[in-house]
Amino acid sequence: MYYKVKVGISNRHIHLTEETYNKLFDEPISKRNDLNQIGQFASNQTVDIINGNKVINNVRIVGPFRKYNQVEISKSDAINLELNPPVRTSGDLENSETITLRTNKDEIKLPSSCIIANRHVHFNTRDVEKYHIKDKEKLKIHILGEKRGTIEVFAKVSDDGYFELHLDTDDANAFLLGQDDEVILEIDD
Repeated sequence: MYYKVKVGISNRHIHLTEETYNKLFDEPISKRNDLNQIGQFASNQTVDIINGNKVINNVRIVGPFRKYNQVEISKSDAINLELNPPVRTSGDLENSETITLRTNKDEIKLPSSCIIANRHVHFNTRDVEKYHIKDKEKLKIHILGEKRGTIEVFAKVSDDGYFELHLDTDDANAFLLGQDDEVILEIDD
């Protein structure tokens, strides 16, 4: 079966525990804008991410707080930071890269916290039967247009899922895709 799905381009960002956040900031986390994934938001707060003398400034924190600290970057960011993070699903941080976070208040080194996020399509748990999919199932995305192609993605099923393809900026740029462009999701019956 084939379905149209909108593209969500995921720029570098950070998920933090409340404990880590409080070490970096004196003020409560505040919402800049809601994201499509239900209950998630881009905060007003940003941090600098550091590896040695390499820095990327003003990386956005995404809320709400999580049970783990995770920094998601693209391969281009990794090259600039001289890191080699693994490509992983969210929360799979074992043996991932160590990175340092800095704010005006403090600087914290986070071991095993930096990844390049797998390409994935978000599904709500209510959609599992509609699309006949399982969490972490491999799926195909067909990209039409000037730089067409087919890529493998994974299903990401959650209670707060909003039906959307998530690609990082490198993947989106490689296929000349913009935010909310439509691509074709193929699901085997």
